[in-house]
Formats: sequence, structure tokens, C-alpha cells
Amino acid sequence: MSRSRRCSPPRVAPTAAPGSPTIFGKPAGRFPRNTVAARRAELGLASRAVKRRRSLTRSGKRPVARDLVRRKFTAVAPDVLWCGDLTQIDTDEGPLYLATTEDLFSRRMLGYAMSAHHDSALVTASLRMAATTRGGQVDGVIFHSDRGSEYTATVTGRTCQALGITQSMGRVGSALDNAAAEAFNSTVKVEFVHRRLYRATTYLWAATRGFVDRRDQAMIADHGVSTDVPGVGNGVRMAETGRPAYRGQGRRNPGSAT
Repeated sequence: MSRSRRCSPPRVAPTAAPGSPTIFGKPAGRFPRNTVAARRAELGLASRAVKRRRSLTRSGKRPVARDLVRRKFTAVAPDVLWCGDLTQIDTDEGPLYLATTEDLFSRRMLGYAMSAHHDSALVTASLRMAATTRGGQVDGVIFHSDRGSEYTATVTGRTCQALGITQSMGRVGSALDNAAAEAFNSTVKVEFVHRRLYRATTYLWAATRGFVDRRDQAMIADHGVSTDVPGVGNGVRMAETGRPAYRGQGRRNPGSAT
């Protein structure tokens, strides 16, 4: 019996674009990695390629926060360490900018906002949504980002101070210093944005919200439940589970970094 009749193509979600290593690593995978790769080649399937990164970060003259994370993108509990970044998404009506705020204990996307301008107002909108997600009590959280002008702006600093958030910043031009946030940008671009064309900015915003919500729900389903935290708006409680936020890093409290 031929191999094509012995094993059928793996079933994957229509919004995902995994390669053979990713499929092989799924709990439901039953076939060796090389078998999956060979079957994909027979069917003419190929993974989405990551496009060359275009940085929005520009070095400015404003004071910057010191790096409290040192590339240790893990936390021992929720609301110990958050990270955030900005990324550009193109539409026929012009570019939109997505700002995100992610908890590195569970990798839940606590806050996100989109705008036609990448400025401090966009960053603070994402931070305020994250604080609202946590019920407004976020005193002592470390928020790590790059040194973009949106994060070094006075308005952003005042917002963090009002919320009790301590800022941390990596170096200019070093994507690895904010690798956890960059990883989400890569995921949203490769598995979502670059798979379709967007003619209207309003549709892109609605579609992005749907992608983030599905991502968070899938993470909860895949990794179990360990602790409940307040949800947004209607009081729905979403479960979180601790997991490494960046592959290759061990679990460690980033607040102890000097």
C-alpha cells in the first residue's frame, strides 16, 4: 500500500500555517516528522515565509528606562512582567499600527489598540486596556519595551506612573532585547495578516480582535487552567496558566534582574 493511502494529510485550523515540525509537535500527531514533510511535498504545501522585518524604532533624545529584563522573558506569577511593541499592518486605505501588551507569565494578550498613527496615545490605550483587564490593580508590574519614541514619551511615562507600572527598555536596534513581543508580531503577520488583503481599516481592526481572542482561548484550552483573573467589560473570568514566553529561557523572576 502506498504511503499516500496509509496516512491522510494532517488537519490544521484554516487560520494556521504550520510546517512539519509544528505539526509533528502537536499532541494529536501520529506520524514521524519526515513522513509529514514528505506528504506536504506531495500535496504541494508550503509554510508561510517570514518577511524581512522593518523596524519602527528610532533612537531619540528622551531619557530611557534601564533594562530590568536582560532577555529573561519569564515570570513566576501573573502581573509580574508585561511586554509590548508596535507593528505596522498595511491596508488599501493606508497603514494601521497595532500596539500590544502581553503578560509573560501566561502570554495572554491583556491589551491591544490600533490607530493610523504610531504615537504615545496608541501605547497608552493598550496599557490602559491591560490595566482594565486586570481590574485596575497592576501596581508593581514591570512593562518591557524597546526605546521607540512612543515608549519614551512623557505621556507614556506619566501613564505608567499613574498605574504603578515600572518601565524597562531594551537597546535600540536589538530585536532580541524584546524578543517575546517581537515573536507575537511575527505570529500575527505570518499566520494572519500576510494571508489576505485588507481593503478597509475597520475590517482589519475587527479581524485582528478576532485573531487575538482566538489565540488566547486556544492557549487556555491547550495548556490547562491554573488561576483565574478578571476579564474585560462583562466580568467574564478567563483562566491562565504559566508557560515560558520565549523558547529556550528557563523560568525565573525578572524582577530580580539588576
